[in-house]
Amino acid sequence: MSRTFLITGVSSGLGRAFAQAALDAGHLVVGTVRGPEQADAFEALAPGRAVARLLDVTDDRAVTAVVEDIERTVGAIDVLISNAGYGLEGTVEETGMAEARRQFDVNVFGSVAVIKAVLPHMRRRRRGHIFTVSSMAGLTALPGVAFYGASKFAIEGIAGSLAQEVAGFGIHVTSLALGSFRTDWAGRSMVRAPRTVPDYDEVFGPVRAARQARDGNQTGDPARAAQAVLRVLDSEKPPLHLVLGADALRLVAEGQRQLADDLAAWSELSANTDFRTDD
Repeated sequence: MSRTFLITGVSSGLGRAFAQAALDAGHLVVGTVRGPEQADAFEALAPGRAVARLLDVTDDRAVTAVVEDIERTVGAIDVLISNAGYGLEGTVEETGMAEARRQFDVNVFGSVAVIKAVLPHMRRRRRGHIFTVSSMAGLTALPGVAFYGASKFAIEGIAGSLAQEVAGFGIHVTSLALGSFRTDWAGRSMVRAPRTVPDYDEVFGPVRAARQARDGNQTGDPARAAQAVLRVLDSEKPPLHLVLGADALRLVAEGQRQLADDLAAWSELSANTDFRTDD
């Protein structure tokens, strides 16, 4: 069955991989890009089935206008993959507030704006599937990417609430918690806060160096991630949280074990904060 996809951020990386896989499977894909040259390159992938739209996801009015135009001139959006975003690296103390706010403007509020624009149409039709692109850093905290991770923790939480709100409308929600995939996320797409506090050299210096060294050599294959998305799309009971990548599986599992250990170790204190009749 052919579907109409809306995928944000298709000029490169995972967004392009998601789009290419959907096109190869015979679907129609509307992909958002930031410039005319990127639009031409995207539409050349599959003339007539790859449709580009210029969009800055932080422009709320533009998001609504683009979605309305797609629904009117291209067709009903069956699948949304809210992918547009970027990484911000730096310790909490060294990262500027403007940089932190920009991270949330794009990764959180930009994604929410697209979801909110698509939802009325899916709700009216009583069908649809929304994929939010998260990260292993959105399910377990990692040093040196606090604000990126926080933006993805927010996406995980929003997806969880949204899934419960729209389940009765025939709309599925899946959050993709991605590990390290071979894209330019850790390279030219990464915003790196400048180093200003030598005290963090020991803890953060190796983290930044290791990430830069892995750039271009990450273990995750974007094409395989895209095929995983298509497989979930055809599932009768798609997952709310889908962890992709062996590194993500390992790190998220470690984080879950740490949480379980804390719950067990402090459960008596946790439960002792309720009102009690014998106080």
